[in-house]
Amino acid sequence: MKLRISLLGLSFAAVVGSSLAQQDKLLTHFMYDKMSVNPGETGIDEGICATSIYRNQWDKVNGAPNSAVLNIAANMNRFFPGGVGLSFYHDAIGFSRQNNLLLNYSYPISLGNVGTLGAGIGAGIISYSMNPNWIPPQTMNDPSLPGTDFSAISLDLNFGLFLKGNNYYAGVSSTHLSESELLGASSGIGTVGYNTARHYYIMGGYKMNNIGPGNLDFNLMARTDLVKYSVDINTRYFIKREGSELGYAGLTYRTSDALGILLGYNAFKNFTVGYSYDLTLNKLSSISRGSHEMFVKYCYYLPIPPKTYSTHPRWLGN
Repeated sequence: MKLRISLLGLSFAAVVGSSLAQQDKLLTHFMYDKMSVNPGETGIDEGICATSIYRNQWDKVNGAPNSAVLNIAANMNRFFPGGVGLSFYHDAIGFSRQNNLLLNYSYPISLGNVGTLGAGIGAGIISYSMNPNWIPPQTMNDPSLPGTDFSAISLDLNFGLFLKGNNYYAGVSSTHLSESELLGASSGIGTVGYNTARHYYIMGGYKMNNIGPGNLDFNLMARTDLVKYSVDINTRYFIKREGSELGYAGLTYRTSDALGILLGYNAFKNFTVGYSYDLTLNKLSSISRGSHEMFVKYCYYLPIPPKTYSTHPRWLGN
């Protein structure tokens, strides 16, 4: 019971401690979730791709976070310059729930041999709801906190720059630019302000081909809300068969939090499934059974339109 109460308190500690609070997720498969935090990456790769990630954090701990992500992105260069995408994120911790839904657009800028720079913006909504069950005590109400169920919806904006080269990528971005208020005096719910806090991201990756019988890549994601920060460092080895990558195994380290093991398999053409297990390194290590994460990704590539040739006699000599 004490553990549950403490976790529920943690889920609301940001409200009582500050007018701004960290809301963004932490994923071990962050290299497959670039678009939701950096809209500049939207559709920068060819094809139409859908990615879904589910995270069960601190398994068997009551009230611990559970997160789900769905990203769909399409390269639209054959119709108009740029890429479009839809990003949905759901997070549940304690008795609070958060949902983000954003429509993303990225405009590509060719930098020659350097690569392609995507300048992107994401616009949508963020919703926050709570079903509070404060224990103990039941008879001492705090007027600054919501005593009954409530929900709020507001504007959400992201911006990012993403550079994609032949074997590397790099990006900078910021989420929750609007810093919308979801709880407080102006919303009529409680008296303590709860705003979406701006988050800032730096990401990068590099791939080395033909290292032994496969390929090796490195990925980094650094994030901060200017109060706390977190850095993920990842490396994966891809096993090749008949010229294509069959699957991968890798490790991820998150500063002061977890060490993760990743496994992935290309089940069939353009379809990848993956799993990771995080060994908890923070203060919950004595009671947590670790964190589990699963992901699937599927890409569809539009056929290359056939070239057409004129047979009009006026053009036969050209």
